[in-house]
Amino acid sequence: MRSTPPREAVPATTPAASLVFTTLLSHGPLTRAEIAQRTLLSAAAVTKAVRPLMEVGYLVEGADDGVRAALGRPANRVRVDGGRALFIGIKVTGDEIIAVLADLCCRVRVARHVGLTGRSPEAVLPSITALVQELLTEADGFGVGVQGLGIAVSGDVDRRTGTVRYSPFLEWRDIPLAEIVETATGLPVTVDNDVRALTVAEQWFGAGVGLSDFALVTVGAGIGCGLVVHGRVVSGAHGVAGEIGHLSIDPLGPPCHCGNNGCVEAIAADPAILRRVREATGLSVATAAEALDLAHRGDPGAREVYARAGEAIGRAIGSVVNVLGPERVIISGEGLAAYDLFAEGIRDALAASAFGAAAQCDVMTRPLPFEEWARGAAATAIQSFIGTDTY
Repeated sequence: MRSTPPREAVPATTPAASLVFTTLLSHGPLTRAEIAQRTLLSAAAVTKAVRPLMEVGYLVEGADDGVRAALGRPANRVRVDGGRALFIGIKVTGDEIIAVLADLCCRVRVARHVGLTGRSPEAVLPSITALVQELLTEADGFGVGVQGLGIAVSGDVDRRTGTVRYSPFLEWRDIPLAEIVETATGLPVTVDNDVRALTVAEQWFGAGVGLSDFALVTVGAGIGCGLVVHGRVVSGAHGVAGEIGHLSIDPLGPPCHCGNNGCVEAIAADPAILRRVREATGLSVATAAEALDLAHRGDPGAREVYARAGEAIGRAIGSVVNVLGPERVIISGEGLAAYDLFAEGIRDALAASAFGAAAQCDVMTRPLPFEEWARGAAATAIQSFIGTDTY
């Protein structure tokens, strides 16, 4: 087992310093005046926040000829030095582990995929440890220490304790994942729900940059939702906020693995669609890809299944916009491959269920491969590192 470097600490020890740092991550480079304008901090408070971060090299500045101060002197733009630290992000699916080595600006430097032979902790944890060791070796080539590890897992995850309380796809219950992996790797570990992790990355670096209120809805093997309200990712008092996949929209509908009937996930997730396509067509369709191909070739039974799935997703999004009123809803996930079949159902159901001005919410699609989900896990590690991970 190779040794890990001692953990550093970003001197963002005040709310103002954390705010300045995250503002520069998402919007930089910025002049001090622009930082003050975006954060609503005084010029003195910005200077106080920036100075210690520059002293240890996490922020750097340089003159920019394209930016002039009021009296004609060059204004210096401040930016985060992405190469100052590295982080590892891991996304665990039911079939594989995806791992990335990312810099402080969450730019992916190295990516790795490894298949799983089983889903039990005994099968998955050694693969996680081996991937981490491989990426630590890669980090040596950059000459920079790895300062944190983020792991993203589907299901009910307690980020505060790093425990996977229940992951239906992995069939895990009450696994103290952060503690186990910290012991095995020597790195500080952040464990979070995979959709919330992806939401952090979208908030800081993606389609949510600059938005104080938005939702990320993911479709595929499950139906998930990450929520940002007043600039903060919401997990709720019990860590399960955003579980729109388990909104029961049809009490007489198909049973869901959660124990309820007619959940969005029991109608619109890939496994549910696959079952319904088999029932509707009488064909031995083996995979979600085959079901999708059948629908794209015009099979009426298959197309009706996807239309109903789109309606369920649209009604779920309607509930989100009615309750929270986000500026934007981002739809992503591997299920976007079927979006042309979902789109009309989503649009019509959302229009029918959204109340008043909530219907003005911007709805966009954003394809994000699983490496982006691993990048989201790295973003949670960065978030913990700079001390902004309180939901």
